[in-house]
Amino acid sequence: MTVKITQKQNDCIGCGACAAIAPNDWKLDGDKAVLVDAKCDGEMTCSKTLKEVGANQDAANACPVRCIIIEEE
Repeated sequence: MTVKITQKQNDCIGCGACAAIAPNDWKLDGDKAVLVDAKCDGEMTCSKTLKEVGANQDAANACPVRCIIIEEE
């Protein structure tokens, strides 16, 4: 099983919770969090697929604006 992690970057307020919880997959860049090694479309939705969710579920749960979506594939 794999998981798809999607971030709606326009909704991100840059609180940094995701980067603190899952630093291998998230970093702060200016006033937004960035999903490391993600592919982004023109609407500022970025996603990537991983073999394991790791700490990303905790990062999604900690996000105050719920801009991180985790889906099983």
